[in-house]
Amino acid sequence: MASLRDIKSRITSTKKTSQITKAMEMVSAAKWNRGVMNAKAFVPYMEKIQEVTTSVAMGSKNSNHPMLNSRPVKKTGYLVITSDRGLAGAYNSNVIRQVYQTIQSRHKSNDEFAIIAIGRVGRDFFQKRGMNVVLDIVGIADQPSFAEIQDIASSTVGMFSDGTFDELYLYYSHYISAISQEVNEKKLLPLTDMAASAKLTSYEFEPDAETILDVLLPQYAESLIYGALLDSKASEHAARMTAMRNATDNAKELINSLSLSYNRARQAAITQEITEIVGGAAALE
Repeated sequence: MASLRDIKSRITSTKKTSQITKAMEMVSAAKWNRGVMNAKAFVPYMEKIQEVTTSVAMGSKNSNHPMLNSRPVKKTGYLVITSDRGLAGAYNSNVIRQVYQTIQSRHKSNDEFAIIAIGRVGRDFFQKRGMNVVLDIVGIADQPSFAEIQDIASSTVGMFSDGTFDELYLYYSHYISAISQEVNEKKLLPLTDMAASAKLTSYEFEPDAETILDVLLPQYAESLIYGALLDSKASEHAARMTAMRNATDNAKELINSLSLSYNRARQAAITQEITEIVGGAAALE
């Protein structure tokens, strides 16, 4: 049985841990609230640019932009969004597991796919397994601005245009609520599914559809990446807040259990001392 000193030491260390997890929960709660607001505020822009881009693309009968047309798939790209830090429950593992299982089922060699990893956790996972990571980005801010990730999005779209891969899938954790997130898989490029998810509007434009699409389509693809990143950040903060709350609750339960053990051990020690004193007094009579 552990000594009173050992139990007391465990109680003290557990209390310090619970203070840390409580502080981390409060920090994550503040970041979560702001992250949700940012994600929701970006939705109207995404919907509008999708509507305009789809209307222009579908309204042009002769449009033959490479971002709109499927081509023979020799290599598939996977854009994976994870976090730079752990302590977020199953937030990272759920995304990584789905991507890893998908790659294992679809491809037989590293030559058939390329990975763009946003986040240190995902990058380290794929690199340790010798998988083909062609681009990795770490250090993304908790509340990223579009200017911060524009180069990332432009590089990703440029890889598709250059033929680094022939199709691109996006994997991230979609925010549902503070206690619920789910992994989303979205085909990002080529943009062949726009008409199914947007309403069409008649526009008059100059000079011509091809010139406008050359500008709009990369911006639309970049907005999808940025929107997914904002959504993923909201999920990350929610998952970390929930994980830290659970850790704090578990620490409190452990403290209660250790305190009970400490009191029982202390009571037993006192009883033993009284018994010894009584026994010694009886022996002197």
